[in-house]
Amino acid sequence: MKEIGFFPSFIESYFIALGVLLGGSLIGGLSAFLTGQPLLTTIYRLSTLLRIWAIVAAIGGTFDTVYSFERGIFDAATKDIFKQLLLITAALGGAQTGALLIKWLTQEYVSS
Repeated sequence: MKEIGFFPSFIESYFIALGVLLGGSLIGGLSAFLTGQPLLTTIYRLSTLLRIWAIVAAIGGTFDTVYSFERGIFDAATKDIFKQLLLITAALGGAQTGALLIKWLTQEYVSS
């Protein structure tokens, strides 16, 4: 299996987190519609609950990241630590972008 480069992984990490958050929230909102629950409130609530899972899905699980940190600390491979921190930052950015889009879509932040 050919390993992909860092920059494609960085972009993939961002968009995977974005896709997990948007897809999970919007498809989960379908269940609210089918059960007669408030649709937009449920979508907004799901976007806050799914944020951490979107990040975990984007970085490919936690064991690879922990292994890279271990290798960076014990083998003095600071380049690996820096790469993992950038991938986590990209995943955080994707999850934050998805949450912001859901917030704009549902307008749950507007108070009357």
